[in-house]
Amino acid sequence: MGNFTSLDISITLIYIIAVLGVGLIASRRSKENSAGYFLAGRNVGWIAIGASLFATNISGEHFIGLAGSGAARGLAVGHFEWIAALVILLLGWVFVPLYLKSGVFTMPEFLEKRYNTASRMYLTSVSIVAYILTKVSITLFAGGLLLNALLGWDIYTSAVVMVVLTGIYTIIGGLSAVIYTGMIQAVFLIGGAVILTVMGLNEVGGFTALQQKLPADYFSMFKPMSDPDFPWTGIVFGAPIIGVWYWCTDQYIVQRVLSAKNVYNAQSGTILAGFLKILPVFLFVFPGMIAAALYPEIKGDEAYPVMIAGMLMPVGFRGLIMAGLLAALMSSLAGVFNSASTLFTMDFYKYFHPKASERKLVLVGRLATTIIVITGILWVPLTKIINSHIYIYLQSIQAYISPPITAVFLFGIFNKRLNGKGAIWALAVGGVVGALRLIFELLHKCNYVSNPLINWFVGINYLHFAVFLFIISTVVLHWVSLRNTTAVRSDISGTVTSFPYGVKIAAGYNNPKNSKWNNLNIAFSIVLIMAVFTLWGAFF
Repeated sequence: MGNFTSLDISITLIYIIAVLGVGLIASRRSKENSAGYFLAGRNVGWIAIGASLFATNISGEHFIGLAGSGAARGLAVGHFEWIAALVILLLGWVFVPLYLKSGVFTMPEFLEKRYNTASRMYLTSVSIVAYILTKVSITLFAGGLLLNALLGWDIYTSAVVMVVLTGIYTIIGGLSAVIYTGMIQAVFLIGGAVILTVMGLNEVGGFTALQQKLPADYFSMFKPMSDPDFPWTGIVFGAPIIGVWYWCTDQYIVQRVLSAKNVYNAQSGTILAGFLKILPVFLFVFPGMIAAALYPEIKGDEAYPVMIAGMLMPVGFRGLIMAGLLAALMSSLAGVFNSASTLFTMDFYKYFHPKASERKLVLVGRLATTIIVITGILWVPLTKIINSHIYIYLQSIQAYISPPITAVFLFGIFNKRLNGKGAIWALAVGGVVGALRLIFELLHKCNYVSNPLINWFVGINYLHFAVFLFIISTVVLHWVSLRNTTAVRSDISGTVTSFPYGVKIAAGYNNPKNSKWNNLNIAFSIVLIMAVFTLWGAFF
């Protein structure tokens, strides 16, 4: 166990016992029906929603990716976190009222209500495959690196332990277990990261000393348009497209707000998550920069593990940090397992078996989760072939799959003239163009193909490519829809709104009117926006 003392090990075990205990207690409280298992009975409060959104989002990729990028390039990667803080407000104020009003279990189901069945099946299929091939693999790879550095375990052992521990409470308790364990995990996650950041800054001699030991551009977030990783044009125009897909349309995230008691709790939860998303820059990017200052010879991906393993810490502190790492890894895996099982059960099984009983839907959900857990274990040996280059590459896949989905959702909720034919064409064309980028990039990197056109195509920065793909998908969506003379469906009113869109619609949906709560949500949303822009100004 390396530098771990008995107290460190005890703290880690206490965390594991606490999470399993909360998960099992939550499972006993949940009702044995589909709403109880998949949406926690639609009775979750705002604090649990906000904490769960944050804990589900933060994974090993943040510890490895943000810290690694911080060590290599400085603060620029933090843009994605602060843009997310603003996009989450879009989820709360624009999308949530429609999602709750439509009464859906899944995002593909909402797409069917808005457009057609083909759109639903497309999104379900893409989501499940993407979860298994990217979210599960990335989490297991990152977790394996961290646990190997800290405990000396090989990647296979580390991944199996994470999958089994997480699978136990997720299979039994469904979304209730995922959300309420997320609250515990958020506390450990933030606590462990704060300890490491504070101790790291103390070790390096404070913020001023850190500035002196690193290049000046490490502290400037906005990079030139020619920057290969974070061009300001890609950040301003491309990153929000990916953000809207992830935070506003992806089942992995949105399922938490679908469990809310009402729209007020859902909106307050998103606002809380927005404030929490300010923290990763200081909790993960800064430690990476500190690691670069303390250990100049390290590679980017090694930053966070080296920080933990290399620093002298008081007894017990390493255990707290370890608990925080496990919290991030387990909460994300639980989110993947639960969301994928919900998609399979509600969008595939229930669609083909509409008369299935509530008890059977829950059983199918548990079986689906079990299968996904087993798939995760079977996937573990493949994580050994994932190297740093592929890991970074997997992060850019979001830019290849998200723009068509963002276009279909974003424009669809504001323009009732857009129809199912336009949506499926936009998803199909966008999916093909994104897949071509992925295939040609792989072939190009392996030196199988090389000509000027392909070199240009794969050479487009992935954030700029997201903008390019979003424009293509938007044009196809509108062109095909407007050429189709089919009358506008009369049953889409619960999935479409129009300008001016705002507080009245949000506050008026199926809730006892509560102007005080609504005004507080507005006030805190404004404070969050001001905080983000102030931070951008400070690190311009």
